[in-house]
Amino acid sequence: MTRMPRHSPSLDRATPDRIAECALLLIDEGGPEALTFRALAGRLEISLASLQRRCTDLAGLLDLCTDHLAARLPQVGPDADWAAATATRFTALYRLLAAHPGLLALRGSRPWLGPNLLARLVEPQIAASLAAGMSTEEAIVAYRRLYLLTLGSASFVDHRDPRSAQALTRTALAALDPGEFPALTGGLTAIVSAVTDDEVYYGALDQLIRAADPRRRAL
Repeated sequence: MTRMPRHSPSLDRATPDRIAECALLLIDEGGPEALTFRALAGRLEISLASLQRRCTDLAGLLDLCTDHLAARLPQVGPDADWAAATATRFTALYRLLAAHPGLLALRGSRPWLGPNLLARLVEPQIAASLAAGMSTEEAIVAYRRLYLLTLGSASFVDHRDPRSAQALTRTALAALDPGEFPALTGGLTAIVSAVTDDEVYYGALDQLIRAADPRRRAL
């Protein structure tokens, strides 16, 4: 008599989406240091061994989390206006990244090349640029500029806690010697406000899109 392998309910609870959701909750609630395999296994109510069978190391876990988030990016139709579609894609990416600063801190400089990001952002954006008349080199450069602006704008400030970011900036600038740093100390209020102003990103995004828009360059 052949015995069928026993079904493990714990593995049902350790689906990729469930792992990513719980990992993101740990990071969002407790910061980057809160994410450990032991803490995640406890949140999932499974054994550490079961979790490690699904995700062997931190790098793989972070890839799982980022691609889980990328599935939330909008799917823009191929016939959409290039500038409007570009703004839609990168605005959505910015909001997604800004909502999870702890994940960005953990990823550091690791590339984000999961299937959902490639399918929802990279491929359609470059394809749209080619269709709009850009060369391959122009399309890639435009994408990189937009991506780096978005990633940097989301990474350097915790946009979920603007008061803390502003307070840290204010304290640092207030300690400067006005005689040595007149521009910084004299513009303290404006600088502190700009640190967490999302419009700084949106304005820069609009400038990049306008500069790269094939229609405007053809005029």
